[in-house]
Amino acid sequence: MHRRRLLKLLAGSALLRPTAALAFAPSANKLSSADEDLLDDIERRGCLFFAEQASPHTGQVLDRARWDNSNGALDPRKMASIAATGFGLSALCIAEKRGYQPSKQVTEQVRRTLRFHCDTLPNQHGFFSHFNDIETGEPFRGSEISSIDTALLLCGVLTARAHFHHDAEIVRLATTIYERVDWPWMLNGEKTFSMGLRNGVFLPSRWNHYCELMMLYLLALGSPTHPIDPACWDAWSRPTMHYAGFDYISAADPLFVHQYSHAWFDFRNQRDRYADYFANSILATRAHQAFCLALGKPYSPDYWGISASDSQHGYTAWGGPGSRGGGSDSSGFGGIDGSVVPSATAGSLPFLPSACLRVLHSLKDRYGKQAWGRYGFCDAFHPDAQWYDPDVLGIDLGIAVLMAENLRTGFVWETFAQNPEASLAMQRAGFHKL
Repeated sequence: MHRRRLLKLLAGSALLRPTAALAFAPSANKLSSADEDLLDDIERRGCLFFAEQASPHTGQVLDRARWDNSNGALDPRKMASIAATGFGLSALCIAEKRGYQPSKQVTEQVRRTLRFHCDTLPNQHGFFSHFNDIETGEPFRGSEISSIDTALLLCGVLTARAHFHHDAEIVRLATTIYERVDWPWMLNGEKTFSMGLRNGVFLPSRWNHYCELMMLYLLALGSPTHPIDPACWDAWSRPTMHYAGFDYISAADPLFVHQYSHAWFDFRNQRDRYADYFANSILATRAHQAFCLALGKPYSPDYWGISASDSQHGYTAWGGPGSRGGGSDSSGFGGIDGSVVPSATAGSLPFLPSACLRVLHSLKDRYGKQAWGRYGFCDAFHPDAQWYDPDVLGIDLGIAVLMAENLRTGFVWETFAQNPEASLAMQRAGFHKL
């Protein structure tokens, strides 16, 4: 795409220049009644997934479920995801706050979930298997003991502890789950975390460059029982991407890496010795939009946003700028084919509200009949190919729900920040106010 044409499209979608990032003030966003209605619908439907697609016995949340579920029945597939369960615990706090579901029902589900993860679900040094049978807790074949997915679970655990702080059992269970995690053990003698274990052996891959890893290191830094050395925060690299005039910390990764840690930790108006990570995610989202628009049709200011998601050919970690050569004609991981992933823009709502809302309104208005169901958007779709994902994914619904609420009220940020370990971790990592 010609650069002048690209800039015209960017201007039409209210994209600011990179140098304006520091002036961005989420609290100043004025949402229209239509925006509020859409965001509330996204949240209400997403929270319903976490209520219905969780075991009534263990509280574990399914990794995925059918998009066209019409009656709320539990999907017959048995694979639960601890990451989805972590998002679910946070979503249940939102559901209770907003009255989407009865408070007593939500509170009991939170207790049930924490009991199972505290007392029954197998763990190694406090870390859990990524995928487990939703009823028995038995790990699925090939599932690793996952450091990052355990971190996602813990973010939900601590959000629930803070929101339900008057419930002694919830506080006790959540505290036990968090404080028993032996973070130095997962370092395995180094300063960066292993991605996990399989068959009792640490995986050689490590969390050693900027991505969704910040929550992992911060949870470990704030631990009152098994903290890691603050030097570990400095041990992972922060490579710089250059794309279409945007310079920001990233690697050739999917867009979600700029969202997940930000769903809980509030990086606004503060920085460490390296970066203002909230401003960095704004730039990453802008660059991602520019990348999509440079691909040409069907992408437009009304239709953009790709991330790790389902595709016509299976689960695909679609990248962005730099994922294949870094040029404007880069096709990204998996060969980007014209699909759109609603959670890509929904998960970036606090970073680029107007542009992301424009996409979400457009997707619902134009493709709602085929792509909008009981739990909101299906995971991904490609209208030109007449393909609409038959499933929704818990983690993708989860990031949409949490970031929609953060844009509206900052509730998840403010609730999570009530945990004293969160502020201690930020201090140990060297964060200071701008």
